[in-house]
Amino acid sequence: MSNYLPDEIDLLIMNLLQKDGLMTYKEISGHLKKSMTNVVDRIKNLKKTGYIRKTVAQLEINKLKSLLVAFPHIQLKDHSGESINAFQQEMQNLPEVMECYHLTGNFDFMIKIAIPDMFSYNEFLRNKISPLPYVGAIQSFIVLSELKYETAYKL
Repeated sequence: MSNYLPDEIDLLIMNLLQKDGLMTYKEISGHLKKSMTNVVDRIKNLKKTGYIRKTVAQLEINKLKSLLVAFPHIQLKDHSGESINAFQQEMQNLPEVMECYHLTGNFDFMIKIAIPDMFSYNEFLRNKISPLPYVGAIQSFIVLSELKYETAYKL
């Protein structure tokens, strides 16, 4: 990884792209009053250095289909590097897992699951999470309604 640190212009570009990833180079250069070549070069550099991971479309999933969203908190039986690494690798391979966070506190991990319904969620826990040999306790939190959803970080 390079030692590159984004400057003020880079931060402005990233803020614009967080709000609208489909903004064109021309639109960005107009906002910043910079040349399009400068903007293109900066965005390429931000991607190359890992500051911009990827650009995606944010879908309104409830218009497409109904989903149950849950946040199971998982406590491992032990905290060995082997158990932690195995759990993290397993979560990478499960398409139902949208997000996974290693935590401090009573639980070791919190994952975000998006799944069709409660039956599917129960099957997911019973067949994919509980059988893992290093998983101890699981406490589930089911989303009743979404009040705020943001993907842009304040830079």
